[in-house]
Amino acid sequence: MHAHYLQHVFFEDLGSIETWLHETGYVVSSTRLYESESLPKIKDIDFLIVMGGPMSINDEQDHPWLVKEKKFIKDVIESGKPVLGICLGAQLIASSMGAKVFPNEVKEIGWFPIKAINEGNDSLFMFPEKIEVFHWHGETFSLPNSSVQIAASKGCKNQAFQIGKNVIGLQFHLETTPSSAQAIVENCNDELVDGEYIQAEADILSIPQERYASINSLMVNILDYLHQKNA
Repeated sequence: MHAHYLQHVFFEDLGSIETWLHETGYVVSSTRLYESESLPKIKDIDFLIVMGGPMSINDEQDHPWLVKEKKFIKDVIESGKPVLGICLGAQLIASSMGAKVFPNEVKEIGWFPIKAINEGNDSLFMFPEKIEVFHWHGETFSLPNSSVQIAASKGCKNQAFQIGKNVIGLQFHLETTPSSAQAIVENCNDELVDGEYIQAEADILSIPQERYASINSLMVNILDYLHQKNA
């Protein structure tokens, strides 16, 4: 099995996902789009993971690789292979499937709760009724026509969606570890201004290890779901 991930900046990597991939038996490769690396052939991969990044999916003039990336994501989705998008990655999935990506009413940066949207459909991934997760985003998306919303929050309505059995998009980060939280704070701390849903650096980084373990465990559940549904 071959997992491939798309990385947009050097400081947003797989985080806790990497351990799961290796333990599950995947060979792992990546495209570092900020280095203009080429994309793989779809037939050569079994699982695609699209990571986050501080740019907008609409910044095609500044990042021309976005055009090629969106088409690649759409083609992988239509091939029926599992795809997971995180933050910018979820926005890229939404855009590639015809939805709009635009500024949210507020930026969400820090640890805030999401709630499950229970459609009563056993084929959908089921989130806990409520869980506090890590956010770092200023944009949001409309839901693709083929998708179902599966999580929401007070600060941002569309927090997660699912397309069929093989695609999940997360506006938030479940892969975050203490070191990856430190990395994004160090590289994006200019965004830590006063705001209803923006926490101070000290508050973001003072979270106990148990909180990271909780979100990393939920990420494992999502990865297991996509892996098993598409095995």
